[in-house]
Amino acid sequence: MTKLTELLGIIKDKASQSKAALLSKRATLSLLRATSHDSFTPPTHKHISTLLSSGEGSRATASAVVEVLMNRLQGTNNSAVALKCLIAVYHIINRGSFILQDQLSVYPSAGGRNYLNLSNFRHRNDSVSWELSSWVRWFAQHVEQLLCTSRILGFFIGNSPRDREEGVSGLTNADLLTQFDSLVTLVEWICKRPDPSSMKGNKLVEEIVNLVHEDWIVIQTEVSIQVSEFKERLSCMKFGEAVELVCCLKRLEECKEMIMIIMMLEMEQRHRLWDLVREVKEKTGTGVYKEKGKVQKEIRKERVSESHRFSSRVLISADSFHFPSGRLL
Repeated sequence: MTKLTELLGIIKDKASQSKAALLSKRATLSLLRATSHDSFTPPTHKHISTLLSSGEGSRATASAVVEVLMNRLQGTNNSAVALKCLIAVYHIINRGSFILQDQLSVYPSAGGRNYLNLSNFRHRNDSVSWELSSWVRWFAQHVEQLLCTSRILGFFIGNSPRDREEGVSGLTNADLLTQFDSLVTLVEWICKRPDPSSMKGNKLVEEIVNLVHEDWIVIQTEVSIQVSEFKERLSCMKFGEAVELVCCLKRLEECKEMIMIIMMLEMEQRHRLWDLVREVKEKTGTGVYKEKGKVQKEIRKERVSESHRFSSRVLISADSFHFPSGRLL
C-alpha cells in the first residue's frame, strides 16, 4: 500500500508540474516542486529560494504566490504536502521579502485565529501518513502562533530590530505584558511537540524539529530582553500588573523541563534564562504578597471602622427614641 501511495504521489507531482510548465505559471511550478508528495524528504533549499523569489516584485505578484500556497495547503489531504506547505509559510515568515511577508500577514482579508484551519487534519493512508498528520496539526498551530505573536510584537520573529532593548524600554507596562503573554503562549505550544522518536530517520520531521529549534533561540533572546525590562520596572508596576506578570512567569517556568529536553540545551544555556525568570518571579511575588497584605489590612480597618460607626448610630438611636413600650423606633 505504501509503495503504491508513493508511486501515485510521484505521478501526481509530475502531472501537476508539467501542466504548470505548459501554462507558464512560475509561482505554481516552484510551489509544486517545493511541496511534493514525498513523505520522507523536506523541500530543498533551492526550491524554497525559488518560491520566495517568485513572490518578489509587485504586491499583486506576492499576493498571487500567497494565494497559490494557501490554496494548495487548504486543498490537500496529503500530510507530506501539507507539511511542506507549512514549511514554505514558515520560510516566508523568516526569509521572505517584506512585501511577501505583508501579504501573508493580511491573509485572509477577514483575519482571525486558526486561519490555517488544520486542527482536524487527518491522513490515514498508512502509518507514516497518520504519524505525519499529528505533525501537521502541531506545526500549523506553531506557525499560526508565530504569526499572532509577530503581529503583537510589531515585527516578524526572526527579524528582530537591532535596537530591541531600546524599543522594549519605550513600551507601556500593559503593552509589554501583552507581548510577554503572547511569547509565553508560543513557548507553551512548543512544549506540546509530538515525539519524533517514532519518525526516526524521517528527514521531513527532522527539518521541522530543526526549524523550531532555531525559533527557540530567537524566542529565548526576546524573552530575556523582556524579563530584564520587567526587572527594571518592578518598583513602578501596579498591583494588577504585578499579579499578571507573576502568572506569566509561572507559566513560563512550567515549560522549563520540557524545553530543556526538547532543545537539548547546554548546561550554561539551561540556567541563564531560567535563573533570571525565577529571580524576577520571586521579587515580583514578594511585592505582590506585601501589597496584598496591605490591601487586606485596609479592608479589615474599613470593616472595623464601619462596624464601629454602625454601633454608634444604633446606640444614639436607642438613647434618643424610645416608645413607652421600650421598643426602638
